[in-house]
Amino acid sequence: MARKHLLADLIPAKLSADNSSAQTQDLPEPAASAFVSRGAIGAVSRSIEMLKSQSITELDPDVIDAPDVTDRLEESDEHFQEFAAQIKEHGQQVPILVRPHPTQEGRYQIAYGRRRLRAVKAAGRLVKAAVRQMSDEELILAQGQENSARKDLSYIEKALYSAELERKGYSRQLIIGALGVDKAAVSHLISTAARIPADVIRMIGPAPKAGRDRWVELANRTEHKGALEKARKLLQEALKGKSSDERFVAIFEGLAPTKKSTVRAHLWTADDGVKAAKFKDENKSLTLIIDKQAAPEFGEYLMTMLPELYRAYKDARKTANDEEGSN
Repeated sequence: MARKHLLADLIPAKLSADNSSAQTQDLPEPAASAFVSRGAIGAVSRSIEMLKSQSITELDPDVIDAPDVTDRLEESDEHFQEFAAQIKEHGQQVPILVRPHPTQEGRYQIAYGRRRLRAVKAAGRLVKAAVRQMSDEELILAQGQENSARKDLSYIEKALYSAELERKGYSRQLIIGALGVDKAAVSHLISTAARIPADVIRMIGPAPKAGRDRWVELANRTEHKGALEKARKLLQEALKGKSSDERFVAIFEGLAPTKKSTVRAHLWTADDGVKAAKFKDENKSLTLIIDKQAAPEFGEYLMTMLPELYRAYKDARKTANDEEGSN
């Protein structure tokens, strides 16, 4: 899996034919030879040609800021170090995409390529960047569609990204376009992220193996009393050094509902040998089950006798208390 992610960041994502005009407008037509190859290699070649056709420059990584909403959770240091070593050895093969900062002259905001930017900065080099004028909405579409094409964002990364975009005031339609999913899927993503505090999600991380159903179940489990406090304590103390998937499993299992111990039913046999009833004696209740086949009408008789039995019970309790008081 780590190798797959390394290669995904060393080569550009496929730019699909239905990308928004914000991504493809004013781009020169790639050379015809770039479209001869087919499959994965062909997609890489086409992406390289399209990126090269843009305005490529080298920038100081320190003048590039993150956008208002980022779509990725932090990866493990081990995976990053492996990727950074690849960048240091072979250089940066694919430019990142940035726009001029909307409010700070001389600075930029990154649309995608954060891992590449971080790795190049660690290597002490200038970063190759494609510079494009983009609105906030165009940046989000470029960011989302690049990662959707690569298909390596985990479920919870998409959920948190969707929820934070909506919190920032962006429309559901824009989120649908950025992630390439339908309206129902976006609603489900936002609902899941809203039920688990963002700090807990970030401490767990992307957990790529978890999947939608287990994250939804985790959301259910975090709603129990004291569950979030327990999860935060585990994440801060006991789970340091664990991978994101290992942290998820530990929290998922740690918040599992406590299984109730099963109390075995005991058989009650009358003096005549008839097995008339079973009973369960639990902490707060005594359950009596009458066998209608073994003792027909015994249950009905018992119900009619309950008032008298209860009066006898009260009288016996009163007598016992009076005797204790006189001693």
